[in-house]
Amino acid sequence: MNLFSDIRALVITALDALVAQGDLPAGLDFGNVAVEPPRDAAHGDMATNAAMVLAKPAGMKPRDIADKLAGQLANDDRIKSAEVAGPGFLNLRLDISLWAHVVQAALRSGEDFGRSNIGLQRKVNVEYVSANPTGPLHVGHTRGAVFGDALASLLAYAGHEVTREYYINDGGAQVDVLARSVYLRYLEAHGKEVAFPDGTYPGDYLIETGKALKDKVGDAYLDQEEAVWLEDVREFSTEAMMHLIREDLRALGVEMDLFYSEKSLYGTGQIEAAIADLDGKGLIYRGTLEPPKGKKPEDWEPREQLLFRSTAHGDDVDRPIQKSDGAWTYFAPDIAYHFDKVSRGFDALIDVFGADHGGYVKRMKAAVSALSDGAVPLDIKLTQLVKLTKNGEPFKMSKRAGTFVTLRDVVDEVGSDVTRFIMLTRKQDAPLDFDLDKVTEQSKDNPVFYVQYAHARVCSVLRKAQEAGWDVSDKALALADLSGNTHEAELTLAAKLAEWPRLVEIAARTNEPHRIAFYLYELAGELHALWNRGNDVPELRFLQDSADESLPKIALARATAIVISAGLGILGVVPATEMR
Repeated sequence: MNLFSDIRALVITALDALVAQGDLPAGLDFGNVAVEPPRDAAHGDMATNAAMVLAKPAGMKPRDIADKLAGQLANDDRIKSAEVAGPGFLNLRLDISLWAHVVQAALRSGEDFGRSNIGLQRKVNVEYVSANPTGPLHVGHTRGAVFGDALASLLAYAGHEVTREYYINDGGAQVDVLARSVYLRYLEAHGKEVAFPDGTYPGDYLIETGKALKDKVGDAYLDQEEAVWLEDVREFSTEAMMHLIREDLRALGVEMDLFYSEKSLYGTGQIEAAIADLDGKGLIYRGTLEPPKGKKPEDWEPREQLLFRSTAHGDDVDRPIQKSDGAWTYFAPDIAYHFDKVSRGFDALIDVFGADHGGYVKRMKAAVSALSDGAVPLDIKLTQLVKLTKNGEPFKMSKRAGTFVTLRDVVDEVGSDVTRFIMLTRKQDAPLDFDLDKVTEQSKDNPVFYVQYAHARVCSVLRKAQEAGWDVSDKALALADLSGNTHEAELTLAAKLAEWPRLVEIAARTNEPHRIAFYLYELAGELHALWNRGNDVPELRFLQDSADESLPKIALARATAIVISAGLGILGVVPATEMR
């Protein structure tokens, strides 16, 4: 049940009636007519912009349309009143019985309440994390992992067929550096003294990898030229790092559907096939780019190169795909990788990048547009930095990593659930302050505790009701007479529940899972407010003297817990049944 969709359908029906009566001209487009919560709750339960968006095409004053629409809507039993406000907005007050229907719908549907089919089973690929396989995941990767995973769950909840994907950057020079670093640890495992030159990876996490290499090959690589061991050590090291990364992701509750290797694109003709596709569309040519203003990008050369005409698809400049010496630029395999995604039949692509990849957005969008002939949209989400503090000081880096705070450092400190929720308390492109002390406090200022406490409170009510011998199954609660839940605090909570299906659709359409966290905090606030009112108004307490008195109130609480649990599920957080 989506009450906002139901009332919007009622508004459209009323507009059709006005057209049939000759009060509105025929042929109007109602696509931009919306029904949403009013900016000020005191103005009503819902508001519609119908008169405002139709005034110009209808050649009428907004208030004239609003007046006619109000009169038409008043004929429906679901509308208690329709009042024109300002230049032509229409504020609606709903019949009180609708809030009971919302609660009953949640109880009958369980965590499917709010689930949507707007995705129409469209195939969506969400690529996230995709860290270089050179070490453990750091806190920046953590934010991308949480955001991407929550987004994938949100899209699935809204009716999309989602593939979670990790692109392994194992085809570049960084894996050669990894191999050399592991080789130094291998020498160290043999008792030799080593020094880590600049550009290598000195973190302690490679100590065990060096020992494992020794266990596998013994002294076969001692005193050997790099050409002898580099390829084997590179493969061994990459596999070891990907095992480490998979374990890190598992600790965060992230499971990928597919790990895709960049290396698999080389020597298989896939890069050449992607470039040939673009060439067949007249988008590949040889030319010399103008020198860039400011800092020169690494792929710019002051000589003729093979170029992709990305400006034909919205980019600022054309992009090199092959250097003058015949080597591919780093952009070429990325084109091939996304060509593979398009070829796999996805209807939409989403890439989650770190903020340092902002300059990569336009060229990648241009590439996908060209490869798919504009049929497959690519949305690139950039995740901003996370500032970790503890005891008022920056959280110290891990010795194991050597240079950065790892994902495991954070999860070991506060747990996966807290980590995931806090990472979603800001929009992903805004910097995030993560206070490791604050997120373990039991206060309203800690959103994780505040939401979990609301769910735990409801679970406590259910346990006490069961101890009293009452049937508080969802089926029984859905049959309770809810007509007595008429206090303002009860109606406010029910109205907030009614927003859940609408909120899911908005969050899914905008690819913004942080909206779920925001909503859950607000919903928890309404539950806590009602609970606290019960301290002063005994008849508002969820547990009364008899089952008949209690079940309607417990039904409202249980419906709230259902939505909180569903929302936390999207975020990848386990709902608490009791607080410790």
